[in-house]
Amino acid sequence: MMTPEEIRAIEIRLGYLFLDQGLLLQALTRKAAAQEQRQKGKQCEDQEIFRTLGDAVLKAILTDLLIQKGYSTRGSITQKKEKLEKEESLSAMLRAMEITPIVGIGERSIGVHEQSLALAETFEAIVAAIYKDGGYEIIKNLVVKWFSPLIEQ
Repeated sequence: MMTPEEIRAIEIRLGYLFLDQGLLLQALTRKAAAQEQRQKGKQCEDQEIFRTLGDAVLKAILTDLLIQKGYSTRGSITQKKEKLEKEESLSAMLRAMEITPIVGIGERSIGVHEQSLALAETFEAIVAAIYKDGGYEIIKNLVVKWFSPLIEQ
């Protein structure tokens, strides 16, 4: 699926070296790609469950960050948070890091790996993988680094 060099390059672009690189691979792997690997007799987990966890972790961190940046009403926090975590914002972040999901052959042929939804879902899954591997403070620091420039705008 990915060489050790490719995995390391992604870690460097993320700014985090995984203790368990399997978590990163799972976060990058879409369901169709995992199914293809399982059909070949290989064990392979997909990102689906990580997307849910990553979404929740991201919401908590962004809410806290917005409060720290001076957003003081529920409405202002919600409005800005929704803007930050929308599909276009998350997919743009992965594009800037030059990270794409691992997709199935059929998905690749129709360009799923370049679509905003797939990239946004992969971003959420990566957030979950880092959270599981390094804990809350690590992912919080990374999210602050990634999103602070967007909040300042």
